[in-house]
Amino acid sequence: MSSLRLATPEDLDRLMPLVAGFHAQSGIEQDEDTRRGALVPLLDGSPHGAIWMIGPRVAPVGYIAVAFGWSIEFGGLDAFLDEIYVREKVRGRGMGSEALAALVRALSEQGVGAMHLEVEADNDRARLLYERIGFRSRNHYHLMTRVM
Repeated sequence: MSSLRLATPEDLDRLMPLVAGFHAQSGIEQDEDTRRGALVPLLDGSPHGAIWMIGPRVAPVGYIAVAFGWSIEFGGLDAFLDEIYVREKVRGRGMGSEALAALVRALSEQGVGAMHLEVEADNDRARLLYERIGFRSRNHYHLMTRVM
């Protein structure tokens, strides 16, 4: 059973290599200062999002980052799964799916009306994991992004 806990500023040094690992795996190019600048406010309690650590406090194996928003359609507070990552050496043991399922339950109990995510169209493994947890495709919608 994996443990899931809200990350704090004390987790920054353990979190940075995990995020760098996810970014390298995903082809996201970002320098360390920019990455740190995006993480610190979330660790400091920003209302815009939060990060949860997966695994033991002294040696976490992954993290989940969530951004919060507001949706009239979903009745108020909603969340966007920004990043989820589990170290490659421990993948396939159910730790990521267990942590995500626990987070979905906890956020629902706190009044979050919906959680959204995007998954690469050809990543069947991830898509199946998300479907097992209850995520469904909204096929009549297409997520669009404008980088500022």
